[in-house]
Amino acid sequence: MEACKIKNLYNISETIAATLFERHEYPWELLPEIGAYIRELGESLDPALYEKRGEDIWVAKSADVAPTAYLNGPLLIDEGAQIRHCAFIRGNAIVGKDSVVGNSTELKNVILFNHVQVPHYNYVGDSILGYRSHMGAGSITSNVKSDKTLVVVKNGADELATGLKKFGAMLGDCVEVGCNSVLNPGTVIGKNSNIYPLSMVRGVIPANSIYKKQNEIAQKY
Repeated sequence: MEACKIKNLYNISETIAATLFERHEYPWELLPEIGAYIRELGESLDPALYEKRGEDIWVAKSADVAPTAYLNGPLLIDEGAQIRHCAFIRGNAIVGKDSVVGNSTELKNVILFNHVQVPHYNYVGDSILGYRSHMGAGSITSNVKSDKTLVVVKNGADELATGLKKFGAMLGDCVEVGCNSVLNPGTVIGKNSNIYPLSMVRGVIPANSIYKKQNEIAQKY
């Protein structure tokens, strides 16, 4: 499961949560700790750059937050981020620098690295989206298995138990997800990979690849 390790998916200098990533080997290990980490980090932020809005919500003064957006803590919105009309942030969320959370997009228990875009009708839950990753309109993470059993990450014949009931997707840096795709529980997508529109994705997708459909994955050259 080398491909699923934090060091092979993310440039952690591109998130305000770098010290949280340094504590772990696999990114999903962070998911139960996001809320507590935000509370810890929020109290240390420079009040000249960040303002506290209500309980456990910190928003950079340079961020652009629409008045119609719903914000629930724990939440940290970093510098230059855009939270657009009717975005729904349920809590335990870190929105990175210059990221976009768009109209009717819902976030819950997530970390968005810097320059991430989830701009149109996305659901992102129990997931981590790497630097400059992008989810096309209507693409979502499915974070609970239909039989409600614990999520196992599968890479061919290799399997790794996560111990988590809720686990959406881990997107490496510079991943592009096509419109109206579904990322099933336990999906891990390597750096610089593209997912075709209308895809149903599960398991580990290699870095630098193009996912066309199940069992049809091309390598980028």
